[in-house]
Amino acid sequence: MMRFDGQAPDEIALRLAQIALEAGRVLRTMESALIDKRIKDDGTPTTAADLAAEALIIQRLNEAWDGVPVVAEETSSTVQPDDYFFLVDPLDGTGDFIHGTGEYSVNIALIRGQRPVAAVVAAPAMGSIWIAGDTARRGSLPSGQDTDFAWQDTRVRPAPEADLVALVSRRHGDIATEACLSVLSIGTRRMTSSALKFCLIASGEADVYVRCGPTMEWDTAAGDHILCRAGGSVVGPGGVPLTYGHEDRGYRNGPFAAIGDTALAPKLDLPVAASVA
Repeated sequence: MMRFDGQAPDEIALRLAQIALEAGRVLRTMESALIDKRIKDDGTPTTAADLAAEALIIQRLNEAWDGVPVVAEETSSTVQPDDYFFLVDPLDGTGDFIHGTGEYSVNIALIRGQRPVAAVVAAPAMGSIWIAGDTARRGSLPSGQDTDFAWQDTRVRPAPEADLVALVSRRHGDIATEACLSVLSIGTRRMTSSALKFCLIASGEADVYVRCGPTMEWDTAAGDHILCRAGGSVVGPGGVPLTYGHEDRGYRNGPFAAIGDTALAPKLDLPVAASVA
């Protein structure tokens, strides 16, 4: 099995960016097509676009790193992890894809042990992409058949004394999340979908995103790594970093907070979810 010997995390992240670029182009071509939507067992929607993007990503990952398990939302959500494995959400924000908001993303993360080591989040309709290996970078998606990215380093910002910018889900909300946010000096609530929330915090455009409702590991792993490499953190109850590869709980996350300034962490009191304790 290919164990990434000799490949630096930044080099792996760049390869993941190329794969996400290709998958994003597939999604863009299907945006205006008649959406054949179905509801999965967990109540979330999926479309032919999700499946097409996932098939391409899995194929490209297998070509680049043969034998490394790929845990992906649509068709490979029960694959067993290994020392190294990929977590893939081919279309994070399917509801936004269907409704045409453009706030959807392609998420790919390489996990070693229980933490990400390289990741990409691409927003095809917005023309933006974020990657992280050892460093976090933001870029613009090339147009046409071009494959060259224009990268710049990205960093979180220090939290202001007041008027924090909190990112809230466009389609999800719960009482526990509101209770966590109530202890902070929130000045602005900005509705944003998908893993873009992690990336906007990583880019210094927002301060906090709290999620106490259900999420899956492929929803968060890539954004988690990008935010952490940009100087922020993603923590669960007790301020402990999220871990990945929990096949025993169906790859479900517990409550978490994504923060730009790590000084905010002690102020948050996240509930412990019994199902993932």
